[in-house]
Amino acid sequence: MPLLEIRNLRIDFGAHRVVDEVSLSLDAGKTYSLVGESGCGKSVTALSIARLLATPPASHPQGQILLEGHDVLSMNPRELQRIRGGHVGYVFQEPGASLNPVMRIGTQIREALTRHRPHFANDAEVIRLLRQVGIPAPETRLKDYPHQLSGGMQQRVMIAMALAPQPKLLIADEPTTALDVTVQAQIIELLRDLQQQLGMSILLITHNLGLVGDIADRVGVMYAGQIVEEGQTRDVLQRPRHPYTRALLKSVPELGRAGRRLESIPGTVPRPGDWPVGCRFAPRCPMARSECSLRPIDWNPGSIDHAVRCPYADA
Repeated sequence: MPLLEIRNLRIDFGAHRVVDEVSLSLDAGKTYSLVGESGCGKSVTALSIARLLATPPASHPQGQILLEGHDVLSMNPRELQRIRGGHVGYVFQEPGASLNPVMRIGTQIREALTRHRPHFANDAEVIRLLRQVGIPAPETRLKDYPHQLSGGMQQRVMIAMALAPQPKLLIADEPTTALDVTVQAQIIELLRDLQQQLGMSILLITHNLGLVGDIADRVGVMYAGQIVEEGQTRDVLQRPRHPYTRALLKSVPELGRAGRRLESIPGTVPRPGDWPVGCRFAPRCPMARSECSLRPIDWNPGSIDHAVRCPYADA
C-alpha cells in the first residue's frame, strides 16, 4: 500500500477550479516531485494533503487523499490535528516569513515537540535536531532569533521543526526559493541524507527541473491544474514526451554550455476559469494542431510507466 495516494483530486476556489483530476502515488521511503511554473496548482495540491486550505473558499468536489489508506478528506478535526505535523510535516518556501520573528528558534522547535512528542520537549532534543540538520554550534544557536541566521540556516531550522514530530511524510514546498545556487544544492543534499537516515517519504514541490534529478524517484509535471506528464524521474528527464516538459528542460542552465542561449516559454499560465477547452498548453505549444483545442486531452500511456497528456507526444 502506498504511503500517500491521491485519486482524481479536484479543488475549487468558489466558482474557479484550480486543481483538476490530479492523481499520484508515493511509496514509503521514496521521493515524488511536482514540477511546474507558478500558478499551476502545485502548492494548492500540497496544502490539501493535510487539509490546510481554508474551507470556504476552497472545496473538494471530487477525489480522495489516502494517507496509509485513510481518506484525509473524510477525517474529523481531531484526526486532522493528529496527522498535521505528526504524520505529515511541511517545509514552506521563504523561511523568513514562516518563522516567528520575536521567538527564539529553540522555543519554536520546542513548540512542535510539545504538541506531538511532549516527553522530548527539552533543550537536549532541540540541540539534537539542530545538529541533525547541520547547524553549527547548536547549543548557542537555539537562543538566536530568526533574523540572526542566514537564509540557508533559517531553512535548516524549518526542516528541524518539521522533523521534530518524526513525520512519515515530509512535504517540501519550494524549499530552495530565494537561496543562492550553492545553498540550494546543500538543502537538497540535506533532504536526501535525512531521508536515508530516517526512512521518510518526501513530496518535493519545485519549479526547477534541475533540482529533481538529484533526489526524486518519480516526477509529475503540472500545468494549469493538471499533471501533463508523469513517470520515473530518469525517463522524464532523459526522454521528455510533453512539449511543456521539453520547454522547461530547455530553460535550465547547464554547466559547460557557455554561450548557449536559454529558451523561454512564450505567454503565461492561464488563470483558473480561463482554461482552454482542449489542451491547456496549446496556446503556447510549438507543436499544437487545430484539433488540440477541440476537446479535453486524455492520457497517452506510451509505456507502462511513463504517461503524458498529448496525443502527438511521440510524433
